Amino acid sequence: MPRGGPRVPEVQVVERKLAAIFAADVVGYSHLIQLDELGTLRALRASRAIIDRLIAGYRGRIFTTAGDSVLADFASAVDAVECALAVQAAIAEENAQRPEGERLRFRIGVHLGDVIVEGDNLLGDGVNIAARLQTLAEPGGIYVSAAVRDQIGTKLPIAFIDRGGQRLKNMARPLRAFEIVGPGREALAGMIARASLSRRALFGTGAAILVLAVVVAASWWEWSGAPGMGPIASQQVGAPAIPAGSPADQVARSVPAPRLSLVVLPFTNLSNDPEQEYFADGITEDLTIDVSRIAGAVVIARNSAFAYKGQGVDPKKIGRELGVRYVLQGSVRRAGSQIRINAVLIDAETDTQIWAERFDRDIGDLFVVQNEITARIARALQSQLAIAESRRIVAHPDALDYILRGRAQLTKPISPENYNEAIGYFESALELDPQSAEAAAWLANLLAVRALDELTPFPNDDLHRARQLAAHALAAAPNNAMSHYARAQVLRAESRCAEAIPEYEAAIGLDRSRAPAFAHIGWCKFLTGSVDGVIPNFEQAIRLSPHEPGIAPWYGRLGVVHLLQSHLDDAIASLEKARSENARLPFVHAWLAAAYALKGDDNRAHAELAEAQQLNEAYSSVASVKKSNWFAKPEIRALAEATYFVGLRKAGMPEQ
Repeated sequence: MPRGGPRVPEVQVVERKLAAIFAADVVGYSHLIQLDELGTLRALRASRAIIDRLIAGYRGRIFTTAGDSVLADFASAVDAVECALAVQAAIAEENAQRPEGERLRFRIGVHLGDVIVEGDNLLGDGVNIAARLQTLAEPGGIYVSAAVRDQIGTKLPIAFIDRGGQRLKNMARPLRAFEIVGPGREALAGMIARASLSRRALFGTGAAILVLAVVVAASWWEWSGAPGMGPIASQQVGAPAIPAGSPADQVARSVPAPRLSLVVLPFTNLSNDPEQEYFADGITEDLTIDVSRIAGAVVIARNSAFAYKGQGVDPKKIGRELGVRYVLQGSVRRAGSQIRINAVLIDAETDTQIWAERFDRDIGDLFVVQNEITARIARALQSQLAIAESRRIVAHPDALDYILRGRAQLTKPISPENYNEAIGYFESALELDPQSAEAAAWLANLLAVRALDELTPFPNDDLHRARQLAAHALAAAPNNAMSHYARAQVLRAESRCAEAIPEYEAAIGLDRSRAPAFAHIGWCKFLTGSVDGVIPNFEQAIRLSPHEPGIAPWYGRLGVVHLLQSHLDDAIASLEKARSENARLPFVHAWLAAAYALKGDDNRAHAELAEAQQLNEAYSSVASVKKSNWFAKPEIRALAEATYFVGLRKAGMPEQ
């Protein structure tokens, strides 16, 4: 044994530390070098001088540079994110001084994680993740990891949009990523002009002003709700006018508007009565609240929108000033007992109209009318915004992109092909972000409907998965209307209608524009043995969404209840509307046959019965029809015996 005791083996300790890693990269650098090598290198040196100065000012340290990329570490995630905001604003100002072909645009990623220290260098997953995150960002944008988002909390008054789980190069598992949403573009430029001069000595005049401007500007953003589920609202006040074409104006134009970002401008009162101004304002305020409930929406707050009241509307200018993609404007005209509301949705980036609709209504209770019309507009907007966003070309779709594509697919006519395509989009969203409550809820809804409508050879498998997805959505986002709606759809598919009704009601409580929920409540009441209140439920659904792709069954079932209550003219009117929307629903033809027979119109009755029998052999006999679960409850069967079955026999349907 060696003198002094047993020899202790050497242990090599790897030095590690927790650090916020900042990764920046020039967009399209190789292409720019090919076009103009010397010019690009000059621009890069100028940009690097700005970036290096800002990183040092925010107590960061550059540990690697390679070509156009910069890697830096910070002791604080807050410092790293503030620096990223300052860099993007400073580069935007620098670009405003350059011709378009000489502008460099950076993407930035920030991650907080464990890194390995080797001398002055840092290695490991913490560095790799930050570098991969920046590839997700739009030019001029910033992406951060969930760890950074959690550390920021409420320390910085900025907003994050949950982009879900992202598959990154050489990463085994998807990484949840968040996009930072900055202030409105012209508001940012205005604050650049007013910002504190206290950092000029450290950063230089232009960059110094921008540093604080971005951070202060961010304080005008508020957000609420679970990540990826709730709205983000902007509250902006007093942004000064910026001269067109000025450097500040160029900065304002360079900041990208968030997806699904919208301002509801004050609706114009076109009535001769100035006293109706309050009604137009009420429509605007209610719409702002309703639209803000759209998952992922960025909606400008009421006070900022009302700053434009009474002014001429230039959608492009407003979009630039508030940093939004879409502008909703409209008018209200009241004449006697009639009210007419026009609403127009405009793409602010292209100044093109993408949707317009007119809403006419008899005035009864003004409060009820206001609620109904705003809910109708909000319902239409949900579909139109999803369609508009789904048409934008995205090189690397994220979970939200796929959710919007799925929702847009559901605005098309109902068919197995469209259902399956929408399901594929929601599956892709969940693959990228397994925790997405929104994707889980939409997918659960579709799988339940596919099982209900017998559009799948494996209804039990679909229903089992839908049950699990709905449970996940409700646990993750209990205050989201779609979570409750998905749960209700699963319960209805399981023939548990009495339990489904409270879930549909909860969905309506969170989103009063959810028209299908009203229709399904009506039908669930019917299937539990009651016709009381069913007609108003279907009428409300139709009022809220008169262009719903699935409106034919609503009209059809409304006609069913009218017929059971011997309202023959109303039954025929509703059933004819159902047939005009979709001529391939066998139950509509069968109930029309009964209604026409009871009215004494034998020719039409025979023709409708023949159509029903051609579409579905279940209408071969009265005995076969009676097997339907529609007549399982004795109360409904008794009504059918006195009306529907009598009509079928008169139309020529045999008993057996």
